[in-house]
Order: sequence, then structure tokens, then C-alpha cells
Amino acid sequence: MKKIKIQGKEIISKDEFLAINKDASQAMKNDLQLNEDAKKILARADKYRWIHQSSWLGEPLLNLPQDMFAIQEIIWKTKPDYIVEVGVCWGGSILFEAMLLDFIGGKKIVGIDIFIPKDLRERLSSNKKLIGKIELIEGDSTSESTIQKVKSILNSSTNTLVILDSHHTHQHVLNELEVYSPLVAKGKYLICADTIIDHLPNQEHRQRPWGPGNNPGTAVKEFLIKNERFSVDSDLEEKLLFSCHPGGYLRANS
Repeated sequence: MKKIKIQGKEIISKDEFLAINKDASQAMKNDLQLNEDAKKILARADKYRWIHQSSWLGEPLLNLPQDMFAIQEIIWKTKPDYIVEVGVCWGGSILFEAMLLDFIGGKKIVGIDIFIPKDLRERLSSNKKLIGKIELIEGDSTSESTIQKVKSILNSSTNTLVILDSHHTHQHVLNELEVYSPLVAKGKYLICADTIIDHLPNQEHRQRPWGPGNNPGTAVKEFLIKNERFSVDSDLEEKLLFSCHPGGYLRANS
């Protein structure tokens, strides 16, 4: 095909553009010093609540913009009927994902948390366009009653994206991975949040029952040893550089 030039600049196709990006992302992944520097920046910036600074439709979302864009790519690519998010917190991510689900014609996002404040329910309900896409469940994410409520909403569908972002101890996350992974069909995703904890020094400014050696990252590693149905989507991760979920973007292979 004849190349087109405008003002001396060669115009490339979308496929060529993406191929250039792919080569660059692989090179970036192999830049070990850059990746180490990125982790150090994450650790330093966490002292200033960097990951808590973004919001969506007025509600805080406890995630990096890079990760939110990665989730957007997954939703667009896989077009789930349902999204199950364990960990509602302030509701920003629920609204973000509900908007995308509405756009692609999906059915419902299920938000699960051990405590969902009344005022948050009211704020979410005030969004008349999206509230019909949102179902909230208050309860322990791994309890039998919660699981049965989730399955009742999904109605046997496995065209589901699952995002685990609640209590971050190794055993709790491992339990969630084992409980929720059967809800995810081949080609769909199970995202385990905040695996970055295993790559950072102990955050003394954050007193938590988890830390290096006891966190979502260690849970994912154990889960993948036991469960060969899932693997890390390294193509997605290699282009993020800054991410709270390294090794946590899991795709079902069967």
C-alpha cells in the first residue's frame, strides 16, 4: 500500500501504530531499572495517599488511573454481562464499571462489602441512569449466604468479570480466589487487586494486618500453582508501568 505523507510526516495504519506500541511496551518491561524506580515512586507517593486522590462521578475510587484504564480495556474487549466487585468502599469504581457496563449493554454489576453505609447507598441511588445496573450485597464475601445471593443474580452466567479488592490478607484473598474463580468463563478475567503490596517495603504509615509475605500477591502465586485454568495477562500488564495489581490480571484459559 502506498504510504501517505502529510506535511512531511508519514501516516501509518492503526495496525502499524499498535505494533510499534507493542515493541515499546516489551522494551519497557525489560527495563528493570525503570520498573524498580516506578515501584519506589509508588511507595513514596503512597505516603501522600496518591491512589486515593482520583474519583469518578464525584465518588472516590481507590485505584490508579492506569489500572482503571486497564479495567476499561478488559471490559471493552470481553464485554461481560456481569461484573462482580468484592470491596465497594466509596463507590467510585462501582460507578465507573456500571457506566461501562451500561454502554456495552451488560446486565448488572454486583458490589459486595461487609459494610455499605446508608449515605453511600443513597448517593448511588441518586444516579437514576445507572442505579438499575447496580446490585449491592452487604456481607462477608466468602460466606455461603453471600455466594448464594451472587449466584442468584448471575443466574448461571459465567460471562462475568470478577474484581477482588477487599480484605488483603493472604488467606482471605486465597479463599476469595477459590470461591469466585468458577464464576469466570474461558477468555474472561479475574482481577486480584493490590498485589503491589508484595513488591513494596512495609508501609509503616499504614497499620494493616497484611504486608510483605502476607497479601494478595502471595495469594495469587499460591492460587496459580493450584489452578492451571488461569494465567497472568502479561501483554496487558507490561504497558502499565505504574500499577497496584502487578501479576493480578488473570485470564481464564479454559
